[in-house]
Amino acid sequence: MTLSDRARLLISCPDRPGIVAAVSQCLFDQGANIVHSDQHTTDPEGGVFFMRIEFDLPELDNRGTELERAFEPVASRFRMDWRLAYAARVKPLAIFVSKEDHCLLELLWRWRAGDMAADIAMVVSNHPDLRELVEAYGIPFHHIAVTRERLDQAETAQLQLVDGKVDVIVLARYMRILSPSFISRFPNRIINIHHSFLPAFAGADPYAQAYSRGVKLIGATAHYATDALDAGPIIGQDVERVDHRHNVEDLKRIGRHVERMVLARAVAWHLEDKVLVHGNKTVVFA
Repeated sequence: MTLSDRARLLISCPDRPGIVAAVSQCLFDQGANIVHSDQHTTDPEGGVFFMRIEFDLPELDNRGTELERAFEPVASRFRMDWRLAYAARVKPLAIFVSKEDHCLLELLWRWRAGDMAADIAMVVSNHPDLRELVEAYGIPFHHIAVTRERLDQAETAQLQLVDGKVDVIVLARYMRILSPSFISRFPNRIINIHHSFLPAFAGADPYAQAYSRGVKLIGATAHYATDALDAGPIIGQDVERVDHRHNVEDLKRIGRHVERMVLARAVAWHLEDKVLVHGNKTVVFA
C-alpha cells in the first residue's frame, strides 16, 4: 500500500456498546485494512467516546466518496460527529511571526527535513526582520504592519492572503492579538504557543511573572486560539527546571527551547489528525 491508499477516520459520539464493532465491520465490508486504532471515553456510562482509526483502502482516491456514503448509516445510528482525512492530502499552512525566530526556525527545519507533513504556503509578519531568512527557504514572506490605528486594515489584508488558501495558521510567537472575527474564520485551526505553563502566567511577560513568583519550573503551552486570551483548548505542554540562580533573561533563554519543541509537536499532531477537540479540552492520540 502507498500513502495515497491511507485515510484516517476521526469520531466523537455518545458512548454506548457496539461502536468499535460497527466501525470495524463497515471498514471491513468496504475492503479496508485497519493499521492503527486509538479510542477513549470520558465515561463508559453516558460519557463521550472518541476514536481515531488509520486504515488502508486500495484505490482510495476513487473509492473515498463510496466509503463515506457507506459509513453514513453507522454515523447516524451512533449520533457521530466524524470526518475522513486522507493521509496523502498535505495541509497548507501559514506561519504568523513577529521578530523572534526560534519557533519559526524549528518549523522550517522540520519542514525542510521532511519531518512535518505540511505545505508552508507563506509566512506573514508584522515586522520585516525575518524576510531574508524565510525567502532563503523559497517560501513567500508577507510584511503587514499592525498598529492600533490600522488593526482592521491589517487583518483584512491578512485574511486576503490566507482565506481559502491555508488549512491552519500557526502563531510562532506572533505578538499580536487576533480579533474574534478573524479567529472565527479558522475554528480550532489557529495554533498558538504561549510561553508559560498555562493556566499559570497568562497574558503579557510570563517570564517576568514567573521570575517574580520564584518558580522552579517554567514551561510552554500550545493551544488553539479562541476569543478568550490564552484560554483555548490545550494541545501540548512541557516544562524545564530552573532555580534561584536564573534571572529573567535566563528564563527566556531556557524557555525558547521548550517553546520550539512544544509548538512543533502540536503542529505535527494537528497535521496528522491526532487532535480531537471536546469543549475547551482536547483528546490527543499521540
